Order: sequence, then C-alpha cells, then structure tokens
Amino acid sequence: MSIGELLNLYRDDELDVHPEFQRVFRWTPTQKTKLIESILLGIPMPPIFVAQQKTGVWDVVDGQQRLSTILQFVGELKDEKGELVTPLVLERTKFLPSLAGKVWSGGENAFTRDQQLFVKRAKIDVNIVLKESDETTKFELFMRLNTGGTPLMPQEVRNCLMIMAFRDTYVWIRTLAEDANFSNAVSLSERLITEQYPMELVTRFIIFRTMAKADLEQVGDIGEFLNNNLKSLHELNRAQKAVEERAFRETFQLINQQMQSDAFHRYDPLQDRFLGSFSIAAFETVALGIGFNTDPNGGLRPISDLQKKVKAVLSDPTFTDNSGSGVRASTRIPRIVPLGRATFEK
Repeated sequence: MSIGELLNLYRDDELDVHPEFQRVFRWTPTQKTKLIESILLGIPMPPIFVAQQKTGVWDVVDGQQRLSTILQFVGELKDEKGELVTPLVLERTKFLPSLAGKVWSGGENAFTRDQQLFVKRAKIDVNIVLKESDETTKFELFMRLNTGGTPLMPQEVRNCLMIMAFRDTYVWIRTLAEDANFSNAVSLSERLITEQYPMELVTRFIIFRTMAKADLEQVGDIGEFLNNNLKSLHELNRAQKAVEERAFRETFQLINQQMQSDAFHRYDPLQDRFLGSFSIAAFETVALGIGFNTDPNGGLRPISDLQKKVKAVLSDPTFTDNSGSGVRASTRIPRIVPLGRATFEK
C-alpha cells in the first residue's frame, strides 16, 4: 500500500497504531529522520503486520515505530488523549544534508509539493497476518514478532505486549508504578526509569507476591516467565486487583516511611551502612517478604522493628550467597523470596 493510503486509513480511524506505545518507544529525532531519508532515497522499508479487529479496524502488530514516525512527520500523529503530537523537524543526514530543519508543511523549510507526493506514493508491504483474532492470539503473535533481536528493553517489550492484548492491565500497572511511595523507595536512576524498569518491578511484585513456593522453582528465564504470566494478571477480577493494589501501596508506604530507599541497597554489617545502588535481590527479598504477609484483603499485618529485620535478612547467608551479580534469577528467587516471607512473618 502507499503511505498516502495508510494515512487515509489512520485519519478514518481504520488503523490503530496504539498511541500508548509512544511512552515506550525511544526513537531519537536522528533515527526518525533516517527513516524519512530512506523513503526519499527509495530504500524499501520492512513490512508492517496488522491483525484485523472484528470491527474491521487494522490493529498494527509490528511497525508502530515506523508508522508513528511518518504520522508525526506529516503532523497527524495523536497521543493517548487524542491530541496532536508536535510535528517532527528533520535533521541533517549523511546522504541528504539539506533535510536539516525541514518540516512537512508551513514556512520556508516545508517540503515541496513534489516531495510530499513522493512520500505519499512510496509503498510499504502490509501483511494481514490474522483476521478477527482474539486478544490472546494477538499477544502471542506480537511476542513472536518483537522479542527476537528487538532494540527495546525487556520491560518495554512487555509493555507493548500488554498494550496490544491487555490494555487495561497496562494502565493499571502503569498507575501503580507512578505511586509516590514506591518511586521514593526504589529510587531508580533516570536510565532505568526511561527503560520502564519501574513497571517491571510492579509486575514482579504482583506476580511473585503470593506465588506458591513450588511455582517459584519453575521460574527459568525471568523475562520469559514474566511474559508468560501477563495473562494471569489480565484475568484478575476487580476484587482481586483491589487486594493486590492495597498490598502494593501499603507495602511501599511502610518501606518509604521507615527506610526510604535503604531497604533496597546492599547492607554492610561491619559498617552498619546501606551501600551501592538499587538491588533487585534486596527488592525481591524485602518487598515481596513484606507484601506476602497481608490479610485476605491485602492489608499489611503489623511488622515490628522493620529496619532491624531488613538488616538481618540482607546479612543472612542465604541472601548473600544468592544475591551476587552472577546468580541467575531462576536460582535466586526460589531461595530469597521464601527467606523474606519468613523474616517478615511477625
């Protein structure tokens, strides 16, 4: 199909490129400019894949970044609220340095009529891989198309999977990731925040919080395990989500109020100090240990001497032997999660 035809489909709400993806895609202006340059040079683009909804609308399963870039350049890309995104201004490129400062329309630096028509007439292969597919099938398809050799970080791919098949779950987890107590307690670097790591921590917390000990032994590859359990999060009913949300918020409220970010750092008993940067092992031990010990409604049970218990569990040989950088999650989690649960039981 021509780019012009795809633009018409988008204008008529017959093509869904999932505006939520703009939160997780990290294409720079330079990368976006190179895509437009490739179109102008006549370099074929990889095909896009769509799945047809029951309404007839095409659901873009693979190719969101490319289509979003084109839509942003022509000034028609809309965000989650339906508002237009600031149009793309091109940069200087190796083969077409004159693109510097160019825009689609308006002003002296706008594309000419000939250039606009050239872009609109450029062709993109469109594969309709599934017709009237259900959400689970689209989820599996998106995973196959996007988890091999993808430049995205694991949680960014996971976010896309949720947006594609479990949009309500994505919004729920994103809301929890923005909880102030949680953000202060984990105190992540800007890089990790940009790579959507807070959402991965929320996902880990909910998936592992009450998981049976025998199931913890089956973790295997952590990324694949989390992906495979996204459906279970989607299947939680309203009451179950309320329990998980209460357990999450009360856990991090307690940690933030009493320890701030110290709870998720390495502890040196000789110096009696918390050191280093965020530790995923400490998170899995402390947060999941506290979060496990709730009443049936998700309310925290009283925990006395929290700081003393955190120091004790982070000094425990089971933790120190299984929390090094060379220890796989499949080995670490079955050992330290039960340790945390036992430590904060009373």
